[in-house]
Amino acid sequence: MDFLLFILGFVCVVVGVFGSFLPVLPGPTLGWVGLLLLYLTNVVPNNYWVLGITLLITLISMVLDYVIPAKGTKKFGGSKFGVWGTNIGMIVGFFIPVPFGFVIGAFVGALVGELFFGEQNHKTALKSATGSFLGFLASSFIKFFISIIFLGIFVCVAWQNRALFTI
Repeated sequence: MDFLLFILGFVCVVVGVFGSFLPVLPGPTLGWVGLLLLYLTNVVPNNYWVLGITLLITLISMVLDYVIPAKGTKKFGGSKFGVWGTNIGMIVGFFIPVPFGFVIGAFVGALVGELFFGEQNHKTALKSATGSFLGFLASSFIKFFISIIFLGIFVCVAWQNRALFTI
């Protein structure tokens, strides 16, 4: 059972890193679940401080994930259609075989959302799409940074406790 928890925890943490760029996958949340699964093994002693602090960081990042793109769009004069366009464009862009397609998709999605649904002219739509795009990049960077830290914590705790060798 410990081996299964360890493998599932590692998969969650790694998928959490990739999920930090996709709105479909909650990156830091998956990373935290991976840490929880590691601490549920019999090999690693429970450390409620680590789990509590990382949970708090996860909850804060979940709130910021919605606030930052919205503030970026509002700051540049956009509407909710720009935010929705960013999220939809990012998902569509992920499946386009272009390097960084999700980033390009986020910008194009915000622009299309503002042009067709936000009832704005081209200049204002481009400005608000830029704000939405910058908000998305800032939010994704924060989630990526948190997910990488969670991956580092997982590896360090597993290495210190020789979790892989004793399971």
